[in-house]
Amino acid sequence: MLSLLLQRRSSCFLGKDMRFRTLLIIIILSLIVLLFAQCSTAPRETGGEAAETYKMAAIFPGTIADSDYNTLGYLVLEAVQKDMGIETAYSEGVAVSDSEGVIREYIDAGYNIIFTHGGQFINETVEIAKQFPHIYFIGEGDGAVKDPPPNLWVIDRNFHVGFYGVGALAALQSQTGKIGYLGGLRLPCSYAEVHGMQQAIDDLGLEVELIPVWVGDFNNPARAREAADAMIADGNDVLVCSLNQGVLGVFEAVKATPKTVWVTVKYTDKSSFAPDNYITSLLYDFTGPMKEIVSNIQSGETGGYYSMGFDAGVSLQEPQHVSDEVKKQVDQIIKGVKNGKINVIKNVEPIEQ
Repeated sequence: MLSLLLQRRSSCFLGKDMRFRTLLIIIILSLIVLLFAQCSTAPRETGGEAAETYKMAAIFPGTIADSDYNTLGYLVLEAVQKDMGIETAYSEGVAVSDSEGVIREYIDAGYNIIFTHGGQFINETVEIAKQFPHIYFIGEGDGAVKDPPPNLWVIDRNFHVGFYGVGALAALQSQTGKIGYLGGLRLPCSYAEVHGMQQAIDDLGLEVELIPVWVGDFNNPARAREAADAMIADGNDVLVCSLNQGVLGVFEAVKATPKTVWVTVKYTDKSSFAPDNYITSLLYDFTGPMKEIVSNIQSGETGGYYSMGFDAGVSLQEPQHVSDEVKKQVDQIIKGVKNGKINVIKNVEPIEQ
């Protein structure tokens, strides 16, 4: 009887012990699962700080297939993605009035570097940067921004510097003593280009007349052709173009005239479809400056000012159809600008013509 009672009590204790062990195992497994879930969702850290993932979006005023200004912007994204491993996206043909909405869509989609390619976007870029202090913005302009937000990088294109070199080349090449400037819209940067050319002419001490004309559109070949025809008829033998697709109309005018008329262009090499009297292009490269800026952002430098010029992103394509003496003079002038011996004044005063 006693042995039977002890056996029952032993079985009871064993049952309780088994249930306790089972419960303990369940609790331990639950804690392990919870800990694993927390670890798998926690951000990876380097040096005690969460590593930031960068995604870059850009907006362009025109088509990326223009072989001109917008193409240069697209090449920036290609380089950032290929060389820096950053995911990119873009919108082309964006009007200024639509830019804020497009930017907000990219921010909502998780893009934290916003690049606005074109000086027309700078005011909107500044204002929206103030509203999103944790997003990095890169805008282009023609001077420093007053009281910029700390998350804004401004690229100053300094068009006047490049056109000082072009103006010197055009003045030295001209045989009639008359050179024409063909612009699109009357903008401060365009006025600065003409003033830069005039400063070069004055510094050289040449009796060359500079005649600027604005056709009202950067991308209208018909208007540009009409203006170029009139300039050629008026005796201008060098046409300096500050146009985008409109330059095609200038090319047509130069090809059609029996006169010897030289032409220069801007942004990209257009020699493959230019007339025989193509001299040069003032080349712009936004890729180098942009990679430097993005690298600075990754290093914690959230905003700043980047100045373009002959020492950073701007170069003059080797002149064609000019004498060796002219090449040498222009080369020396550009070296003087680069080393600071020549100070090109930024003058945006409107020009009445």
